[in-house]
Amino acid sequence: MDEINYTIFLWLNAPAAPSALAVALAKFSGEYLIFLLPPLLLGYWFWGGAGPRKAVLEALAAALLALTLNQLIGWLWPQPRPFMLGLGHCFLDHAADASFPSDHLTLWWSVAFSFWLGRTMRAQGRALVLLGLPMAWARIYLGVHFPLDMLGAAAAAGFSAWMAYRLAWRYLPPVYCAALAMERQLRNRFSALSRAAKE
Repeated sequence: MDEINYTIFLWLNAPAAPSALAVALAKFSGEYLIFLLPPLLLGYWFWGGAGPRKAVLEALAAALLALTLNQLIGWLWPQPRPFMLGLGHCFLDHAADASFPSDHLTLWWSVAFSFWLGRTMRAQGRALVLLGLPMAWARIYLGVHFPLDMLGAAAAAGFSAWMAYRLAWRYLPPVYCAALAMERQLRNRFSALSRAAKE
């Protein structure tokens, strides 16, 4: 399995002197694309109805479970990153921590799969799944992950999204009510500060 993993990695990894455009595209997909998630989720929360808001909370539950699972896997079965083994070429500064599974892709796909499983955000979920593919390629191309790390991310994200979906009937109602109450408090405080600033 390691030999196949290493071989596919070397096929997908950047050459010693890649084009600046390829590296820029890879860095956007593999490093910065993830930063679209917070404004995306906040947008669905503040400008969506009850369905999208509940979908956001399910997605957050899936992401939390998936990242916790990743930490457990990394602790029980730590796998080195390619640059730690002297394999390929690395074009992204990264800590020498556990490689399997990819936290970046796990986070992205846990949200994507969670949306896809639900009833109200399936189209958005499918779009996010597709956007995860260039992220997976980029992390390998830049030399910080193996292909097997991406398969592990898909498995962790899929399992966590399924668990969050199946158990939503238990945790979602109280969490949704608490989130609405917190939002009301924040809105009231913001309104009070705005009125005080005008006076």
